[in-house]
This record gives sequence, structure tokens and C-alpha cells, in this order.
Amino acid sequence: MSLFAMGFLVVAALLVIWFVAIYNRFIRAKNLAQEGWSGIDVQLKRRHDLIPNLIESVKGYMQYEEKILSKVVELRSRGMSAEGIREKAAVEGELTQALKSVFALAEAYPDLKANQSFLDLQSNLASVEDQIQLARRYYNGAVRDFNILVESFPSVLVARIFNFQLMEFFELESATEREVPPVKF
Repeated sequence: MSLFAMGFLVVAALLVIWFVAIYNRFIRAKNLAQEGWSGIDVQLKRRHDLIPNLIESVKGYMQYEEKILSKVVELRSRGMSAEGIREKAAVEGELTQALKSVFALAEAYPDLKANQSFLDLQSNLASVEDQIQLARRYYNGAVRDFNILVESFPSVLVARIFNFQLMEFFELESATEREVPPVKF
């Protein structure tokens, strides 16, 4: 075997190893992003599960606030059936705002503010909101890393061959949604 042929085989082998390594980085990054989305999904489900209990505990006190309570129920339903990251983020942002309204209205009802089940639900929802924020950060970090791979050279070559596309971030729609919901005891 000639020196040229051996050199060609070494270069070809190095290219194959490089190609496999880049492909495996894409698969790892994609799986981390999917894991991150799963974390968000679990926390959103926990929040959706708490909302009916919150509505029931509030109903007796907020008889005149039916419009806000109905909106929370409707947004919860839309959030559970939302397809895609962008739609889910938009609905969940609206739901966060509606929940803030419920807690703000609770200030006007001293008996409700003193109700232990309401306080427990409020505390649980605040905890879930924190977990959603942490899961959102993890997911967005994993998506960022994946998107860097998709757009940077030389991994963009592998991305094009295997049709790896940019992933969407789970972003908040408005600046007011970035505020932490107030929890008062």
C-alpha cells in the first residue's frame, strides 16, 4: 500500500470519527432539550392540577368575581390542550397573569386570606411557579446549546445533512409575566 493511500485512509477515518462525534453531540443536545421540556411539562401539569382546588376554595368567598375565576378555568383548559412550545408559552403566560389577579383579589377578602387551605394552595402554587422557572431555565439552556450546534461551523454541515432544525425557546410573552407572582401570608 502506498504512502498516499495510507494517508488517504487516515484522513477518511478521521473525517468519519469527526462526523460521528458531531452527530453524537447533536443527539445528546437534542435529548437534553427534550428532557428539559419534560421538566417544564411536569411542572405545568402540577400547576394545572392545583388550579381546580384553588378555584373551589376561592368560589365561596369571591362570589362576585366569577369572571376572573372563569378565565382561570378557561386558560387552564387551553394550556392543557396547547400544541407546540410557542402556543403553550403564550397560554401559560396568560394563566400566570390570571392567577396573579386571583391572588390580588384575595387581598380584599380577609376571611379567604386567613383560610388555611387557600394559604396552602397559594404556597404550593408559588413553589410550582419556582419549579417552572427552574425547568424553563434548564430547557432554554439546552435549546441554546443545541441551536449553537445547528448554526456554528463545522457542525452546521452535519445539521444540514440530518436536517437538524433550530429549536424554540420557552419564552415569556410580556415583561409583566417575568415578575414573580406575589405570595403574602
